[in-house]
Amino acid sequence: MNRPQRIDQVVHILAARDAIGAHVLHTRQVLESEGYRSDIYASGAQPEVADLARPLESLGEHSAGRWLLFHHSTGATAAEAVRRRGEPVILDYHNVTPAALVAPWAPWLREELELGVEQLAELAPDAVFGIAHSHFSEAEMRKVGCRHTTTAAPLVDFDGLDTVADGDARRAMEAAKAAGGADWLFVGRVSPHKAQHDLVKAFACYRRAFDPEARLHLVGSALGEEYRRALERFCRRLGIADAVDMAGSVPAGVLAAYYASADVFVCASDHEGFCVPLVEAMHAGVPVVAYDAAAVGETVGDGGLVLEDKSPMALATAVHRVVSDGTLRQAMVRAGNRRAAQFAPAAGRARMAGAIAEAVEAGRRLGVS
Repeated sequence: MNRPQRIDQVVHILAARDAIGAHVLHTRQVLESEGYRSDIYASGAQPEVADLARPLESLGEHSAGRWLLFHHSTGATAAEAVRRRGEPVILDYHNVTPAALVAPWAPWLREELELGVEQLAELAPDAVFGIAHSHFSEAEMRKVGCRHTTTAAPLVDFDGLDTVADGDARRAMEAAKAAGGADWLFVGRVSPHKAQHDLVKAFACYRRAFDPEARLHLVGSALGEEYRRALERFCRRLGIADAVDMAGSVPAGVLAAYYASADVFVCASDHEGFCVPLVEAMHAGVPVVAYDAAAVGETVGDGGLVLEDKSPMALATAVHRVVSDGTLRQAMVRAGNRRAAQFAPAAGRARMAGAIAEAVEAGRRLGVS
């Protein structure tokens, strides 16, 4: 079998300031560097990246010599379109959030997530190869019949993190810090499965027991309005609304300022297929304290403090130890830097190129053309 002439990527939505979107764009570079022609096809694209994707319907007829690399993370018409086609498929699985974690706050999303699980089971047995971004996700793929798989961490872009921090944002954060108090940071979509409500509980305990001037920064766009509004009401009832900054989605320079001013990155998420912000924090020299759920412990490795208990006082006490013990903090920063280096762009590109080579070899063994 000759290797495919082109490997085109298909994704539900190509988004800016998004881990999947960044991975798709960097994967195209990997494919091209390996000698494949490659375009990105999407059901939709955000304005910032709209010129980088073609409409899904422009895929046209089945094309000999072309494979499709499909990015699966939710129920989508794109999955159905890929299944109806005849080209060999490489399944790039970013994981699907369990509907039960989200539906009470966003019932409109239940059907989409449940469909995503069903589509995984339909796509996996017929895929030539599966690429997962954690062993946690790889196990899910294999369970539903994906016979040939590997694990390759998502491609992480450190360039945005290494940009110069936004001056106004940095000065505002420095002024707040000068008045005292530690800065907690979490970066990720404001969504019930990421459990910002548990962060708020732990943060309230921390302020009462250890540091009444501490601040919590939640950076990321919201999944709908109900959960975000409930968080705001919860903060008011706990008397900490003035100390909780719900920043929304921010540009690279402002995100760099948040990482630069943070004393600790705290993750209480109940579900992550990988969690790129954990790597970003370790790269930025921010100690990580995280609850060991789904792929979180696998991503952090020995680069941070991973807890089996995220009860409010347990989490608050762990953060206090990290913030107040200078020797421990320095050791965690060094460990985090070492761990983040394993996901550096050059290493990530090499892993992804290796995964693509494995996929093509699997196709050769299967007689796929």
